[in-house]
Amino acid sequence: MPAMTVLATTAVPDSLRGALSRWTIEVVPGIFVGTVSTRVRDQLWDAASAVVGDGAAVLIHPAPNEQGFALRTAGQRRRIPQDFDGLTLIRMQAPGPHAPSVKNQQSAP
Repeated sequence: MPAMTVLATTAVPDSLRGALSRWTIEVVPGIFVGTVSTRVRDQLWDAASAVVGDGAAVLIHPAPNEQGFALRTAGQRRRIPQDFDGLTLIRMQAPGPHAPSVKNQQSAP
């Protein structure tokens, strides 16, 4: 069943933005929103996480958990999703050259 999906990108190739805009709308630069099936959402995420490079991407979609949504992240970023007793919280990483690069992190449903 289709569900609303939000994909936020930072410093990604224009080709990815074009691919995402085929299935979603870019409401502001780098923020894509659409109502897509699970299969399409997963394929869009696979494409985004494969080419994120030095940029970053975050996917938010509905999930059957306490918060009602799940997060997937890829690339360089300061905000790191962390599971805390079944809730996804965001931990801030100190700025600097040693910021972690997480290729494909997914919160627990």
